[in-house]
Amino acid sequence: MNSAGFLPPRWLRNHHLQSILPTSRFRRPWVMPRARQLLTASRPAILDCGAGVRLSGDHSRQEDAGRVAATTLVVLLHGWEGSAQSLYVLGLGSHLFGLGYDVFRLNFRDHGGSHGLNPGLFHSCRLDEVVGAVSRLHGLFPDKKLCIGGFSLGGNFALRVAARAPASGIPVERAFAVCPVLSPHSTLEVLERGSFVYRQYFIQKWKRSLVEKQRCFPGIYDLKDILAMNTMTAMTDAMVRRYSEFADLDSYLTGYAIVDGALAGLAVPSHALLAADDPIIPVRDADRLAKTPFLSVTHSRYGGHCGFLDSFGRESWVNQWVMRAMGAAPQPMMSGGSDER
Repeated sequence: MNSAGFLPPRWLRNHHLQSILPTSRFRRPWVMPRARQLLTASRPAILDCGAGVRLSGDHSRQEDAGRVAATTLVVLLHGWEGSAQSLYVLGLGSHLFGLGYDVFRLNFRDHGGSHGLNPGLFHSCRLDEVVGAVSRLHGLFPDKKLCIGGFSLGGNFALRVAARAPASGIPVERAFAVCPVLSPHSTLEVLERGSFVYRQYFIQKWKRSLVEKQRCFPGIYDLKDILAMNTMTAMTDAMVRRYSEFADLDSYLTGYAIVDGALAGLAVPSHALLAADDPIIPVRDADRLAKTPFLSVTHSRYGGHCGFLDSFGRESWVNQWVMRAMGAAPQPMMSGGSDER
């Protein structure tokens, strides 16, 4: 395991501040101008993922910005109840695009306004369709090198896709994950027992998503009782038993864990960035990750959940870490110091 070398100024070391700022509207004036070229070149896409499933996304190609064609396509995955338009995705995507990469920002099922594309509800064990989306991108652009990365739940998916890729015939070159969900049991427990702010944030966003799903498929869903629940455990348990192939909550949560040997067969160079002060992902679960030469884990003392900001108005330090994870020559670090002693 490696030490991150990320040290924000003292006023920005609070883990709640680090976790909330990346999605805050107050960051938008700094992120959106930098994302202008990425968004100008962006084209909406619907991918056939097999088995009748379709997922949406946004594809930015260098040619559409009047530049030389890229040799590498990077697929970016957002966190739960985020989207391809989330600020942290746009921040990293614009950085990669500016360095000459093509970028595909994929929406999970029922995210990014895609509730009407598929009748089935999203859940975190729907790995096959994300593998199918990446496979489809490889089929469309077979000459491109392919990398995949994500944030939080998206990071969890990115590592699982990387583990599945060789058997699926997908030549993924590298994978990276920022604060990936490690043990869903632990994350659910932390969300239920931890800060009210995070719990309510996710519950409110999830309920809005469920209302939209019910509107799109009124003949399938009547979610009034679930929408009346006020804990994530009760809502998840009800959704799993009623609308998934899993018999109970425990088997569902185990189904998308990446600990306890889940990544033992990993054969794609992969990297995970974790923060000791993450209020959502308990870093202690990193000890349960499979010991494999294909997985490198970077630990940071600070960073919160997918934050890693060393200035309110600058790019996230994550961008620099991702370039190192991808094997690219890193640009000078923006952090004010190092936690390596």
